[in-house]
Amino acid sequence: MRYIRYLCIAIFALALIAVALANRAIVPLRVLPAEISGWFALNPEINLPLFLVILGSILAGLLVGFIWEWIREYGERAEAARKEREIRRLEREVARLKAEKHEGKDEVLALLEQTG
Repeated sequence: MRYIRYLCIAIFALALIAVALANRAIVPLRVLPAEISGWFALNPEINLPLFLVILGSILAGLLVGFIWEWIREYGERAEAARKEREIRRLEREVARLKAEKHEGKDEVLALLEQTG
């Protein structure tokens, strides 16, 4: 199974290298379209190889997706934490009730009943 994983990683790496080699042209990356940048008298621009723009976009999309999913699962995590606290509270209550049940009894018999 480990070798299959390594094979998949190698294929993915070769595909990324192929995309990088095929898209080496330098492209301008602008924050605003030319029509809108005239309104603000601001046109920040950077020249990058196209493969960096493509890979950067993929990474940005993954990051947004991870953050979105983390926010979406907040309710489920909060519910799980609430249930965990309830379980711990009930376990403490059961232990307290068992201790009260064995008050005044022989300690050996109380220990035997607790384990059962």
